[in-house]
This record gives sequence, C-alpha cells and structure tokens, in this order.
Amino acid sequence: MNQISQELINEIRSSIDIVDVIGNYIELQPRGKNYFCVCPFHNDNHPSMSISKDKQIYTCFSCHATGNVFKFLMDYENISFIEAVKKCADLANISIDINLNNTNSAKLEKFSDLYNIYDTSAKFYQNLINTANGKEAKEYLYKRDINDELIKEFKIGLSLTDRELLSKYLIKKEFNKSDLLKSGLILENNYGISDIYCNRIMFPLEDLQGRVVGFSGRIYNTNDNSKYINTKETEIFKKRNLLYNYARAKDEAKKNGFVIVMEGFMDVIRAYSVGIKNVVATMGTAVTSNHAMTLKKMAKEIYLCFDGDQAGAKATMACITELEHVGVIPKVIRLEENLDPDEYIKKYGVDRFNEKIENPISIMDFKMSYLKKEKDIGKIEDKASYVNEVINELKKIDDDVLREITLKKLSYESELDINFLREKVNENIVKKEEVVISDNDNLKKSKISGCEKATIKLIYYMLISKEVIRIYDKKVLHIPNDRYRILAREISEYYHKYNDIILADFISYLNDYKEVLDTLNEILSYEINDDYTLEDIDGYINTIKNNVIKSQKERIENKLKEADSLEEQNKLLAQLVDLAKQK
Repeated sequence: MNQISQELINEIRSSIDIVDVIGNYIELQPRGKNYFCVCPFHNDNHPSMSISKDKQIYTCFSCHATGNVFKFLMDYENISFIEAVKKCADLANISIDINLNNTNSAKLEKFSDLYNIYDTSAKFYQNLINTANGKEAKEYLYKRDINDELIKEFKIGLSLTDRELLSKYLIKKEFNKSDLLKSGLILENNYGISDIYCNRIMFPLEDLQGRVVGFSGRIYNTNDNSKYINTKETEIFKKRNLLYNYARAKDEAKKNGFVIVMEGFMDVIRAYSVGIKNVVATMGTAVTSNHAMTLKKMAKEIYLCFDGDQAGAKATMACITELEHVGVIPKVIRLEENLDPDEYIKKYGVDRFNEKIENPISIMDFKMSYLKKEKDIGKIEDKASYVNEVINELKKIDDDVLREITLKKLSYESELDINFLREKVNENIVKKEEVVISDNDNLKKSKISGCEKATIKLIYYMLISKEVIRIYDKKVLHIPNDRYRILAREISEYYHKYNDIILADFISYLNDYKEVLDTLNEILSYEINDDYTLEDIDGYINTIKNNVIKSQKERIENKLKEADSLEEQNKLLAQLVDLAKQK
C-alpha cells in the first residue's frame, strides 16, 4: 500500500520528464515525435524501446516492457515503487515524508524469515570476530591490509570451531527449524543440528537491495581443499543473479559512467579501500546472462579487470561473450606479472592502477592478443587459424570504425590484403534489422478473435480518451474476456474517482495490481494508431455485443435440444427471438 496519496504521486510523476530520466541512463535517439533506445530489459542490440514524451510512457516493441517513469526506475535499479517515487520527488525538488524502511516488497514479506536468519547470523559472526576468539582471524586480515574500518564496512565476521554456536543461538532466537535448514546455514544429522560453517572468515553476500542472503566462508589458519565455501542456493540466493558489492557500487558507477568487474571479494575490497568504489565481482561463478543484464543497467561503460594470468584472460573472454549477447562492448584492463587486482594495487599503488583504468584495452586488441596466445604466426596453419578467429570476432562488432582499425592491424600482422580481409568479414554477415516502428495496426497480424481485437482497441482508446470511457459506461454491458473486463472496469472507476484519465498516472494507480498491469502492458504492446472516430468505437462495441449475443444464443440452443416440456421450449424460443431483436 502506498504511503502517500495518489494525487501526490501523480504530481511527482508529472513534475519530471520521462525522456530526461531515461536519457540519464541510456543514449536516446529522436525519431518523429518519440525517442528510441536500446531496451535495457532484454538482449537488445538495436533501438526497440520507444519513449513517448506526450504520454510519458515507454514501450519495447520486442519484449513488450511497458510503464511510466516509476516503473522504469523500479526495473532498471531494482528498487521498490515507493523508492522510485522518492527518487523522482528528489529530482523534482518535492519534499515527501516516507519511511523507506517500511516499503517491504511482497518478496521481502514472503521470505522475511529467511532474510531475518541471514541478518541475525551476519551480526552474530561480526560480533565473534571482535571477541578474543577473533584475534587470529583479524591478524590474518590485517596482514592482507584489511583494517577494522573495512571489516566493519563489509560486515566481515567469523565462525568458530564449535559447530553448535550459531545453531543454538538461532534456536534461542525462536527461528523455525525448517527455515534454518532451508537457509543452508544449519545441517541436520543423527545427532541433531549443527553449523555448516566452522573456523572460517565470513564474507556476507548481499542481494541487489543490499540485504544479506548468504555467506562465503574463507579458511585463514588451516589447510583445506575448499578455500571458499559459499552458502547453498536458496529461494533468495541465486549466484547467477547477484554481484558482490552491487548495492554500494551502483550509485558510484552511475556517477563515474562506468563499472569495473573483478573476480574476487578481496579484489573488490582492495579497490574500495583506495577509493575505487564503482567495482563489483561475481559470486565465485562465471559471468551469466543475468549478470550481463545487471551490468548493462549499471553504467554506460563496463571495464573487465580479472586476474592477470591465463585463467583470468579466459574468464575475460567468456565475460565478453555474455556482454556481447546483450549488446554491450566492454573495455579490458589487463595486469602484468599474472597479478590479481588486490596484489597489483598493494604492489604498485593506486596511482598506477588508476593509469590502467584511464587507458583500458579495446575489446578487439584484447581478443587479438588472446587468440594469438600459444600460436606461432610464422606457421601457415597457425596464421590461418588466427586470421579466421579474428574475422569471426569482427563479425560480432557493429562499430564500423573499430572494425576498420582492427582490419588494418590484422592486415599488417598477417600480410594479407585488407580488401580480402574486409570481404571475408562481410561474407555471410546477417545484418540485424532495426525494429520498424510504425502506426500500422499490428493487431491485424495477430491470431486472436475479432471480438478480442475489438475489445483491445476499445480499451486502448479508453486509456487515452475520457469520451470513450463515457461511451463505454453507457453502452457496454459485458466484456466476455475476464482480464479485459477487469481492466476496463478499473479504467472506468479511476475516471469517476479522479475525473480524468492520464495513462502514465493510471499505471502508477495499478502498481499493486500486477495481473491488471500485465493486461495493460499487453494492450500497450500493440501498435494502435491514436486516432479514432465515434463510428470506430460503435463498431468495436457492436462486435463485442454481437459476440455476447452469439454465446448466449448457442447456450440457449443447447438447452433447447435438452428441453423436455413444451412450456420450457416456448420459453427458450422466446429468449432466442429477444436476442435476434437485440442484434
């Protein structure tokens, strides 16, 4: 439930321009009366999202993502509705009194016990590292230049050798045993329950909102084949979705215009300690498509700074592939002497590392270096393999300038004619067509019934016209489709409550009604011309009425076949006559 009135929400929404807000995140291209951009909500390589300055909404004509400025911020920044409203209020210099701590989402409420278990456990581990039992662990961290301030900032804790400490503490806090087992922090065996983590430095893992959802426990004074042990995946902890330090880094990345991706927790903490705060790491897993989409939304530029060894180069190549799939061309930072970022900063200092950041390697320079590794270009077979691999990578690049620069370099290295190489790159390239946005009614191409098409058009015009709402109220008695009927009713009720219909505000009004909002998004995904005539509206209404009459007629005819008495038959026949008159 919103903590502020619908009227104030509408005022905040109308005080800012959705074009300006989205333009702060994504490069926009004016086209006609609308603006277009690469959609950040799916794997989009060409502008398929339209932003309407008039309607103050956006619509993707590929994935059908639709909404107003609040919905964009919610999905782009992974924040709640009220947080999005607050962000817009700040942009519009409108003061509102809301407590963001009370804006729990449905997910937070559903899994509140799990969130509480992780939060309680994090504080428990933090307390332990600050006791006498934590002295050795702290000394280990100090030797790695992790001081008390960083320990506190990253909520680093400690699990002790006693495998029942956390279990007993959480039971004492009256957490349900089944939830404790579900959390992955507690194990049950023939002897009872015990802790999963034992004698490890504990790094809390947070979700995109900064809530603790798991841990990574690191050895520090023993030998173990598993240097790190991560909490098992749960309903709220999916490694493929999360990035370490995301909650701290997202605003810094936005401010700086780029985000740096690293491999390990220690790398991130080291960079953070020297003032480089726009940095994240994967949760001990390869970069996934979900990571790529999250990174794409964090900043306009993405820099990859993995370990300087061959394994780090391989991980960089894999990450580039995932980012290319979502239309992102990253830059690369490579570190010499096989050092990881933590080691490099400690050895050479922040100034030299900043020089690396200021002079990243282009994606094709990195790929050429990587593909050349372990090949002897003096050998014909290796040279041919190398050239073909570079050409295949060039086919993925849309940047004509970068492609041409790389071709010149490849021509020099391989001693092959540049025109020959250019032809090989262009050979069999399938050009990705831009999504063509027009005013043509794409409902004609859909395979839905005539009645549904009429209903969709009627509702669409209700969304943009008070006149059509009044006609609907007067003439439409029933809409057969449940989803459309509920949406039409909501539009009518909204109009009568606020004496107006502004699409962007109506979207805010439906924020707590997901199913209705989904139906609205479906209707907005059709390319329907805003112009209509009263004859058009009457035609849609008559189509709906005739469909209702047809259904009633079929139902009566079926009853007529089963009618036993003459009286019942005459009654049903009279109903058929009435329906015929209505039609």
